[in-house]
Amino acid sequence: MVRESEIRAGEVVVEAPKPNHAGLVYIGRIRTPWTSRLETPRQGRHDGPVCRLEIFEPWVKGLKDLELYKSLEVLYWLHLSRRDLVLQSPKNDGTARGIFSLRTPVRPNPIGTSLVKLVGIEGATVLVRGLDCLDETPLLDIKPDRCEFTPLAPPQPGDFQTE
Repeated sequence: MVRESEIRAGEVVVEAPKPNHAGLVYIGRIRTPWTSRLETPRQGRHDGPVCRLEIFEPWVKGLKDLELYKSLEVLYWLHLSRRDLVLQSPKNDGTARGIFSLRTPVRPNPIGTSLVKLVGIEGATVLVRGLDCLDETPLLDIKPDRCEFTPLAPPQPGDFQTE
């Protein structure tokens, strides 16, 4: 079982540099049923519980036309995650893998992303299924699922480049 700050056999901790502020702005807060990492699913499920993306002002107007999509990509800041591991042992068997080969929340920039199903929109709140984060996780962005999205702007030369 995963523990909050456990270092397992084979894992490697580094002294992480102090973060530079990248100018990120939280556009909202995510409400889920999970208050502990020990309860949170490892991957969101499209038949999982309905979760709420509570959008802050002045970003609420940005929800216009979001209902045109069935699937969304949600990006969020895993604010309670460690940022100092470079090797992890996900199976807790002493065999470690590099963090960039895993979808672990423990990473230098703890950005989470989930492809979710849109359930509905109620004012400044977007209802979705498929999240895998803690309650009150800061929300960074919402985008249409790239498989459902066709660019609306006129094409540009790079759109047609191939090898």
